[in-house]
Amino acid sequence: MGENRNESVLVGFTVVTNLADGIGRIALPLMAVGLTRSPALIAGVGLTLTLPWLLASLHVGVLVDRGDRRRLAVLANLVRLAAAFTLLAAVLAGGLSLPLLYAVGLAMGVAEVVVSSAVSALVPAAIPRRRLTRANAWIAGAETVANEFCGPAVGGLLVGIGVSVALGSAAAGFALGAVLLLLLTGRFRAATKSAPTTEAAAVRPSVMGEIREGIAFLWRDSLLRTLSLTITVLGGCWGAWLALLPVYATSVLGLGPQGYGLLISSIGIGGLAGAALVTVINRLLGVRWALFADLVGTFLMMAVPVVLPDAWAVGAAAFAGGMGGTLWTVNARTISQRLVPDRLLGRYSAAARLLGYGAMPLATLLAGLIAEFAGIRVAFALFAVATAVLVVPFLRTVTVRELSRSETDHENVAEFGNRTSEQHVI
Repeated sequence: MGENRNESVLVGFTVVTNLADGIGRIALPLMAVGLTRSPALIAGVGLTLTLPWLLASLHVGVLVDRGDRRRLAVLANLVRLAAAFTLLAAVLAGGLSLPLLYAVGLAMGVAEVVVSSAVSALVPAAIPRRRLTRANAWIAGAETVANEFCGPAVGGLLVGIGVSVALGSAAAGFALGAVLLLLLTGRFRAATKSAPTTEAAAVRPSVMGEIREGIAFLWRDSLLRTLSLTITVLGGCWGAWLALLPVYATSVLGLGPQGYGLLISSIGIGGLAGAALVTVINRLLGVRWALFADLVGTFLMMAVPVVLPDAWAVGAAAFAGGMGGTLWTVNARTISQRLVPDRLLGRYSAAARLLGYGAMPLATLLAGLIAEFAGIRVAFALFAVATAVLVVPFLRTVTVRELSRSETDHENVAEFGNRTSEQHVI
């Protein structure tokens, strides 16, 4: 009974907090528009929401591995609640300013890093190993619905009604998320090494020492290292695609805002399909090929705009990319949750996400420069080549034998390989 409740709580928490995040990501930049006409200053507000992933994630990983993960997530959600109320009070009192928006954005951004890292690390303690794939599928599906569909739409609608309504709704979402986490049952403090036998051994390692330990663990494991480096490139491709699509959709495909919105929605629809079918696909094809589907989908996202400038084709490629992305997310999370020691889950997650999230803004900048000087199709083509280069190292390292390390139950090992004969496939 507790297992089912924990799963429902985590899915519900994902929905309400992602909706609240989506409202905030829409509301804060629009509030900045009312204070300044400078594109750089307005863009800076959005940057405050994502910059903490680059600046604070590794240190947050140490915090997550040292403390009670549920308590950290609850406290971070309360920080987001306080930040939303602070802005609401400023709006009602007529004291809104750009420095306040930047401060609130940074507070929300850091809190998001804490919440995301802590919740990701506590999932294995809340959900039995045999149900991790299913639970991660539901969580990924909830993220897709809230982030790709409902969040931006609801945020825009509420801001249209009134900024105070939007901020109040976001605050309610953060408050509900904190309450939901309190309903989880279990122990959510990271497991520690065996008790030290000497006084010197009892000294806690430095923060930098613990960060290095988490990074070293990721780098030493060839499977986890390959998965992390692969998603770094794939995440960069997604950042490039999102940066290039607005100009491509309007100048090459001749689409208006509605058509552009439909192309973006194709990713979300594909993501929902991936979340719904991941268990079936894992059983039929094996996790190796389910992961490989993300390489295929991302390659199509980047290559189709080069060779087939048709809205339906680009939309179909986006659907494939969204589906592959969710298949990767669900399986990669499950693999890491099974392979990474509990005491390192926070630091491992932080290091892996630093690579993936950090690549997106850099690739966005690179894609814009390439498109500016060489053309949009050249930019798409170069990122398609980058995806294709991943195929050989992926197939060499992400083998059925390597993937089976994350399974101890013989009934579940079959899910990680197509058939016994595939043990000989590279």
